[in-house]
Amino acid sequence: MVMNALARELKRGSTELLILALLEERDRHGYDLARLIDERSRGAISFNVASLYPTLYRMEDKDMIEGRWVEKAGQRRRRYYRLTAVGRKTLASQRGVWDTFFDALNRVARIRHA
Repeated sequence: MVMNALARELKRGSTELLILALLEERDRHGYDLARLIDERSRGAISFNVASLYPTLYRMEDKDMIEGRWVEKAGQRRRRYYRLTAVGRKTLASQRGVWDTFFDALNRVARIRHA
């Protein structure tokens, strides 16, 4: 039970970083973001795509990302998101915070990576 709570908190605290990092590569829609997070984390981190949208909307309100509707023939329309200048600054800052935090955590807990 404690592990589930810890995993939930880590997931919640890293959502923006994950989204910003994927949008740094190229514009993406919500389903693509959820799929890539699951795929690249080898299933360790996964989101129901619907649960990502409140975060995406908050990030838009903070000007970190910008969304636009795209319609393609034979497909339903999708909202694609792209990184803004504010998002790039936020990503750099969050990467630094996470790097410092995990470095400190590894020193204290003596976590070894194989």
